[in-house]
Parts: sequence; C-alpha cells; structure tokens
Amino acid sequence: MNTVDYSVVIPTVGRESLRTLLESLDNATGPKPREIVVVDDRPNGGELPLPEMLSPVRVVRSGGHGPAAARNAGWQHASGEWIAFLDDDVRPAPDWPARLADDLHDLDERTAASTARIEVPLPKHRRPTDEERGVARLATARWITADMAYRRTALLAVGGFDERFPRAFREDADLALRICLAGYVIANGQRVTHHPVRQSGLMASVRAQRGNADNALMRRKFGPQWRQRVGEDKGSMPRHALTTATGVAALALGVAGRERAALASAALWATLTGVFAARRIASGPRTPAEIGRMALSSALIPPAACWHRLRGELRHRHVTHASPLALLFDRDDTLIVDVPYLGDPTEVRPVPGAVDALRMVRAAGIPLGIVSNQSGVARGLISHEQLAAVNSRVEELLGPFATWQVCVHGEGDGCACRKPEPGLIRRAAAELGVDVGRCVVIGDTGADVAAATTAGARAILVPTARTLPEEVHRARHEATVARDLAEAVRLALAGVP
Repeated sequence: MNTVDYSVVIPTVGRESLRTLLESLDNATGPKPREIVVVDDRPNGGELPLPEMLSPVRVVRSGGHGPAAARNAGWQHASGEWIAFLDDDVRPAPDWPARLADDLHDLDERTAASTARIEVPLPKHRRPTDEERGVARLATARWITADMAYRRTALLAVGGFDERFPRAFREDADLALRICLAGYVIANGQRVTHHPVRQSGLMASVRAQRGNADNALMRRKFGPQWRQRVGEDKGSMPRHALTTATGVAALALGVAGRERAALASAALWATLTGVFAARRIASGPRTPAEIGRMALSSALIPPAACWHRLRGELRHRHVTHASPLALLFDRDDTLIVDVPYLGDPTEVRPVPGAVDALRMVRAAGIPLGIVSNQSGVARGLISHEQLAAVNSRVEELLGPFATWQVCVHGEGDGCACRKPEPGLIRRAAAELGVDVGRCVVIGDTGADVAAATTAGARAILVPTARTLPEEVHRARHEATVARDLAEAVRLALAGVP
C-alpha cells in the first residue's frame, strides 16, 4: 500500500454530518492522516459534534468569515506535505485514504493538486428537482474543493484561497487558476466521494444568485473569457439582463402613461420569463409544488442575478491581476528550430521544452497565438500553400493555437503588420477578444519586443545564438529576458513585469 504524508482540513458550520464524516474517516482503510484540522467557521463558536477518534483532531476557529478564510486557517495550522480539503457534509468511500495515497503517489513537484471524482446521488424513480440538478453539477465541475488535495508548498506559493470570495462559490476555481498560472499542473484523481443533496428551502435558487457578485470578481481577475478557462458555458447573465430590462421598461412606461408600449414590454417580459420557467419545469419532476417553485423563482431570478452582478462589479471595480489573458509567440527560433524560408513540413522541429511549456499554458486555460514574419512569401521563396502546410505541421506537433497572425510582406512593402510594427499583436488581441495590455509576446528578437511594447503588450525575450547583444541589453531595460522558453512561460503566467 502506498503511503503519503497528508493532513485533512474540514471547514464546518456545525452540521451533524460532520460527526458522520469524521467517523467514516476513522474507520476507513488506508494510511491515516497526520492530523485532522476541523475549522469551526461559526461566528459564535460553541460545541461541535465530534466523536471519539483514533486520528488526532484539532479544532481551529475562523470567526465566521466564510469557507475561503476557514480553509486558509486550516491549512496554515496543518503540517502535512499534502492538504486534503473535505466539506463537512461529504461521504468519502470506505477506502478513501488508500485511494488518496494512490492518487498522490509519485506525483512530481510540478503537480500541485489532485482532484477527486464527486458523485451526487439522485433519485432513480423520478426526475431531479431544480435543487438536485444544481448539486449534481458538482460532479462535472472542473475543480471542486468538496474533495481536493493540494501540495502545501503550492498553497504557500500562491497565498492560499482568496478571502474576497465570501461564499462556497468560485473560491475553488480561483485558487486552481492561480495554481496553474504559477506553473503547476492539477492531476485528476480516481478516489470517489459522495456529495449529498441538502434541502435549502423555497427560495434557494434565488439566494444562489448572490454568486453573481463573485462572478464579477472572477471577471476582474481573469478577464471576460474566465468561464471558458474554468470549463463552463457562457452563463445566463445576458438573458437575465434582457428579461430584467423588459420588466423595468414595462413598469417605467406604465408609470409614464404609455400604455401600448408598456403592454408590449410586459408581453416580452412574460414571454422570456415563461420560456425560462418552462425549461426549468421540463427538466424536473413536474409536481405541483415544483411547478409553483419554478414559476415563482423564474420571475425573481433575473432581477436578483442582475442586482448581485451590479453589486459585485461596483465592489470589485478596482481589482486587478497581473496574469495574462493571452500568450502570443513568435514562431521561428522561439517555438520551432529556425530553418530559413521554411517550406517543407517535414523539417519542422520544436525547440526543446516547447511541448511542455505550451501544455502548461493550456492547463491554465489561457489562449495561445502565433505572431510571425514570413517575408519568404513576398520574396517568392515559399508559396502560400507551403506556408500553410508548415503551420499545419506546427499545430500537429505543438497543439492548436487560437489565432495565427502572419505577415507575408517584405521589408520594403511599408505594411503595418511586419514586426517591429505592432499590427500582428493588435490583430491577435482583437481576434481573441482580450485587452492587448494583458497579452504577453514571447520571441527571440528585438523586433518581437518592439512590436509588443508599441502595441501596449508585455514582452519577454528568449535570446538565441542569432539574437544581437544590443537587443538583449535593450530588452533588459524595456521588457523581460528569460533563459529559455520554459522560464519565459513561467514568468508570463506568474505576471512578472
């Protein structure tokens, strides 16, 4: 059996399920934790339902500041090499410690965390309710701290959980993204943990809209594409905003005495609300009680969502983050070995470390792009078809790129795209839909650095034998210089200016 040095951290608000969880951990097969740290996050404290345990249990009080603060208090008091976070209402499998040890065994130092497989038991005799479907989404979430093990050194490196997230929402995705941006990877474990469905009351789905304030913080930190980076769809906010706008317009027009316009807006509001409710009802058990809940909450959710999103945008309007929204690479001598006027796909060879470096960026959910001068086309030395074949081969070897921006002009053509002109960088940022100021350009020449800085992007120079000494000297003052591609990517992800 594999062994591992780990501590268990359990934030709690005093639910009875805590006793069941602790008893199951004590009776489970596999290596025992170094310690179990229970973090009491109730504002007023009090007695906790703790059973008699073989494993050492410590109670830490965090003062009711939310799960992010509670988890920070827990791992900072723990001493294991690995910190296994569990929610106080989950039910780990009987062999959970053994499976955790298997998941963590032989992970290299670049692997900072291991996920679990979350299973949500749903009724088999009927369709799930709206509340049950909401909990069931935990099973497909990319990173979920209901059962997540982090390397303690990685938590130290990124500062742990961001305590500006006050709820059990988005704090786990935020931490995982920052872990990936710091150059780590997250492994998918095979251990299984069950997450039950709790009954939260009639207006649970309306109260859940408070999470839109946390979505605003995610957008400020990680850009408009943050949902894609955490593996989610676009979300419902545009539809909620339209529904709310039509409802407000109907009220305003009615007060102004414009009855026909008010009726038209009210009809549109009713249609949008009805479609939203019908879709939610169709997915559920369709009992009278559930239909009533869906009808009422479907009318309340859009304005609640908009209100909380606005509140979050105002609260977090000054939040910034140095992490990039896109990485743009020169092609030749940066990603592939330079062959002058390369027209033969069979001669494409990645530079050492390129595959791993790009894998690191993709793990962080950051889009990649190529910005490359290819004057061989203008000189008649290679054809457009040959260029396309070479670029296709680059993607076969290095993976897909979200944008390709290639200048085929010659030096004397007077174009605005050939580096050191900024055109390629600006076009790449526009195609990716990101602020050019949060793009990082990585290349091997002074032209790469000049194009980036003129466009307003950050630049990292990776010198090669062909890089001129004066270009390196200038880059040390105007940009950042890295020893190799891997270091350049790590510096970019870490937000080093």
